[in-house]
Amino acid sequence: MKSVVIGLFLAAVVLVPPLRAEPFTTTAPIALVIETGSGTVLLDKNADKPVEPAAMAKIMTVAVVAEALRKGQASRETEYLISEDIWRKGGAPSGSATMFAAVRSRVRVDDLLRGVMVQAANDACLALSAGLTGQLEGLVPRMNTLAAEIGLQHTQFRNVTGFADPAQLTTARDLARLLGWLRRNEPDIYAIYQERDFTWNKIRQTNRNPLLTQGLGVDGGVTGASDTAGYGVVVSALHGDQHFIMVLHGLQSNAERATEAKRVLEWAENSFRPRLVFAKGEIVGEASVYGGTANSVPVVADRDVSMLVDSSGTEKLSAKLLYDGPLEAPVQKNSAVGRLQILREGQVSLEIPLYAAADVPVGSLPQRAFGAIYELGIGLIQGGHDKR
Repeated sequence: MKSVVIGLFLAAVVLVPPLRAEPFTTTAPIALVIETGSGTVLLDKNADKPVEPAAMAKIMTVAVVAEALRKGQASRETEYLISEDIWRKGGAPSGSATMFAAVRSRVRVDDLLRGVMVQAANDACLALSAGLTGQLEGLVPRMNTLAAEIGLQHTQFRNVTGFADPAQLTTARDLARLLGWLRRNEPDIYAIYQERDFTWNKIRQTNRNPLLTQGLGVDGGVTGASDTAGYGVVVSALHGDQHFIMVLHGLQSNAERATEAKRVLEWAENSFRPRLVFAKGEIVGEASVYGGTANSVPVVADRDVSMLVDSSGTEKLSAKLLYDGPLEAPVQKNSAVGRLQILREGQVSLEIPLYAAADVPVGSLPQRAFGAIYELGIGLIQGGHDKR
């Protein structure tokens, strides 16, 4: 993979004052903040580290139930039985989060979803799984299949509740992708996350999302906690024209989770401004070409590229053009040739695909021969460097 630093980009965008503020930090061992409209990663701290999802696994339980409803396998008015097994493992006797559904009662899917999404109820999760599949954990294969379809590369589900299991793992990046997928693809179901409370069996419980009533534009999200993974939260928030997804995990208490989540989201919403980086069709750089009528080709983005930059102008950005090169002629205009990475504090903040801005036909025999000699020489030089 060839890497080329894009110096002109830095000169055009980055202003580094004499005194530079310290980078923002969080007490959360795992953190990720993304502005989804531009794709800008604002904060990345161990976002690909495997961790137990705890009750945040329930997002996928909701996702597969929503999929079943869309396919007509049930309706929101369908009623499912609260068996004694469900009641003991996820209801009042379990001592875990529950909607307090009465044993041997029948509950509508619509109410079970509210139990899961507002109250994090384990009896509701088990009832939905048993109702749809006949088994308490029967939805797990569907959860893993959908995870693969969505592109959750580091996630494995073992149960529908998020109960501790050393083999049930995910990452902050996968959780952010999952919540964003549910929000885009199942908006009617997702809207339940915004409800402030839910009452069942004459027991009122408030929404477990600590940010829902903080005036931060939060439109949904889930909390989770376990003895081994700590306290976590994933939320979605709208701030003007911007949409953020934030994941924090590994915090020490419910109070720290609430306080730190509010602090991080406030920072994300108030510390950045949008900036056009490259216009559609604007030349970003050049990729070298082997065996063509030209020894390089200009590369462009196929859309306007914007990102969020620090409003204070104190952060340092860098950019790299990455491609497998040199490219071999012929190169066709508009063909994908590489990608551009923009880095914030040394971590990738934005990555976009790049395309050839021109055709490069196969060159004449002398041109191909010269190119071959040149590339052989470069290969020998690089090989020599590799040996040192």
